[in-house]
Amino acid sequence: MTKKTDQLTPERDRMEEGGGLYARPPIAILVMAGGLIALLFGIVLSVTFGAKDIHFLTVWDAVFHYDSSLKEHQIIHELRLPRVLGCMLVGSSLAVAGAIMQGMTRNPLADSGLLGLNSGAGFALAIIFAFFPGMDYKYLILYSFLGAALSTAFVYGVSASVKGGLSPMRLVLAGVTLSTLLTALSEGIALYYHIGQDLAFWYAGGAAGMRWMHLKIMFPWIVVALIGAFILSRSISLLSLGEEVARGLGLRTGLVKLLGGLIVVILAGTAVSVVGAVSFVGLLVPHLTRRLVGVDYRWIIPTSAVLGAVLVVLADLAARTVHPPFETPIGAMIAIIGVPFFLYLANREGGEL
Repeated sequence: MTKKTDQLTPERDRMEEGGGLYARPPIAILVMAGGLIALLFGIVLSVTFGAKDIHFLTVWDAVFHYDSSLKEHQIIHELRLPRVLGCMLVGSSLAVAGAIMQGMTRNPLADSGLLGLNSGAGFALAIIFAFFPGMDYKYLILYSFLGAALSTAFVYGVSASVKGGLSPMRLVLAGVTLSTLLTALSEGIALYYHIGQDLAFWYAGGAAGMRWMHLKIMFPWIVVALIGAFILSRSISLLSLGEEVARGLGLRTGLVKLLGGLIVVILAGTAVSVVGAVSFVGLLVPHLTRRLVGVDYRWIIPTSAVLGAVLVVLADLAARTVHPPFETPIGAMIAIIGVPFFLYLANREGGEL
């Protein structure tokens, strides 16, 4: 045991130093600073432009000197501000959830949409829409969590039970298979109970229905889960080195996986309950972040949170302005980038099938 621990000392030292191969703190700080500037710029554009363009000075007055008697102020305060703030939270949630999944499984293809989490939440929502219409939104989130958790557990269970254990492509195949099944069941329920319009909007992905009420409910869940992710980030870095290495360094891998899985379900379950089945954010952002800042999750997670928020805010802006006055689903806008990127990664990881 002593010999094994001694052999792992270089890994421990490099993790403690947070430098070299594992992290690039100066670059991470620059990326986060640039991301925050881009996010601020995206917020201003999102609040200013839409089906009705509003002058920036009017936006400024609506934010800092709100007058409920003015129609433009009402549009900004009741529609655009909650929408853009919600997109920020959703983008950060999906990106951090993807980063945690990729770190825990050492799988660059891990994403809440590709591993069945979105379809599980969607199936739960289909049941709620059909049998419990008008359910309070806070309970809707809880059922989204439950559907997401059960589908994720099923995907991991099936993948682990096959000879050879977990592999990146096996997880994706299990996730895609389950997603197809649950989507078909959800659509069957939608047709029979005439809830197709509600469910179609959810599957397309969109933030048009975002209101302050939704933010009030989702904000504490997401903030607590993001804080938990930051606290867990060092343990995820160790786990990303391999389970045996992590155990040798004294990490309680079972506990870390349990907590990490819970955080993923909270983040992704909350996000998809609001904007629908938006995939690829958790695939694209963490992968790009690792290329920029290294593989220390103490930097990957906060950087992913910022870049994820930027991606979804800009995608929502494009969704509203690319074909006015009609809206293109956010999921479609992100998929334009995400599908080619996924094919590239799948081709690179194909040898591990």
